[in-house]
Amino acid sequence: MDVRVGDVLLMKKQHPCGAKEMLVLRTGMDFRLRCVGCGREFLVPRLKIEKSIKKITRPDGE
Repeated sequence: MDVRVGDVLLMKKQHPCGAKEMLVLRTGMDFRLRCVGCGREFLVPRLKIEKSIKKITRPDGE
């Protein structure tokens, strides 16, 4: 799966704040994500994130 820094991920499940969109800050074995709703940052393993992505939105419109 091609996920890049700056992408906004629409997740299947929502964050506890209610938002479903996460901004990718770092990629690798773990992803550093920032919740678009509340601004909290957290690390999540790549496998867990790739299973729960519904849609990837790129800032350049690709």
